[in-house]
Amino acid sequence: MYSENPARDALRVTKAALMNQVARFTPGLYVGLTGQTGRGNEKDPPARIAAYFRRCFNEYMERLGVESGKEARFLRGRSVLEYGPGDVLGVALLMYAHGASSVQCVDRFPLKRATDNNLQAYRELIDTLGPEQRERACRAFVEYGEPESGFDPRAIAYAVTRDGLIGRTAAYDLIISRAVLEHVDRLDMTMDDMASALSRDGIAIHKVDLKSHGMDRYHPFDFLTWPEPVYRLMNSHKGNPNRWRVDKYRELVERNHLRFKELEHTGRLEPEQIERIRPNLAAGFRDIPTEELSWLGFWMVLEHALPEPAPAVHA
Repeated sequence: MYSENPARDALRVTKAALMNQVARFTPGLYVGLTGQTGRGNEKDPPARIAAYFRRCFNEYMERLGVESGKEARFLRGRSVLEYGPGDVLGVALLMYAHGASSVQCVDRFPLKRATDNNLQAYRELIDTLGPEQRERACRAFVEYGEPESGFDPRAIAYAVTRDGLIGRTAAYDLIISRAVLEHVDRLDMTMDDMASALSRDGIAIHKVDLKSHGMDRYHPFDFLTWPEPVYRLMNSHKGNPNRWRVDKYRELVERNHLRFKELEHTGRLEPEQIERIRPNLAAGFRDIPTEELSWLGFWMVLEHALPEPAPAVHA
């Protein structure tokens, strides 16, 4: 195993393995101990939180080719599924406000919190909307315009499941996630779940962050040098990066009879940085080309790979 300080790394493995068991058996306690939000700093002021979710929503629309001002035309009547929404269901609220018939959010960890800060963030989002969107946003709550009353599940529902899966078939016209897929314990199960849940004519859009999330020790991307059994011992239940690279996503997309409408990286390491760690890579990463191994993240837009129509038969 690659190490420049074996004693320090052995201590790191021990601590991480213990916390991994906390996450496995008491995920609620783990969330409380680590202060996870699913989006970063829980101390952000409401205006900044609202601005973050507006940016997320706008990026989804831009990637889907929806012009500004025409979001309602695109979303009207569509059912939406969001994996891993975090502690504030801000994107879900904006999706519903702009015309989605309903939004289902699903997570493995119980992150959603009705803190004063988060409730004010909902108000900030509502206040930035036009009249029609504001009206729909207010109706997303049990009591009109009152975030304290909680979401009306007919508009926006939230579920926490053991594996963060929804387990439905052809139920959603739009499936979204942002910086979630790289954290799931079983990417194959999540991709299977997503493909099953996507309606025949549906679209899925995901932003995937392949960075180390602070888990490198000595060099960029050296978190890929941990042997897989050791890495899983430390991280398999904590929501830390699952380390799968873009080649795995290609494989799972094909396996689930999906196709890429778009696949675009969001940045890359320099080849020299990859070559510095390549001799020490764990077995599963040694054969990945440097160009793909260097990806820091990507956007992917997916749809079902529908079979080609049979050729016409002429007498």
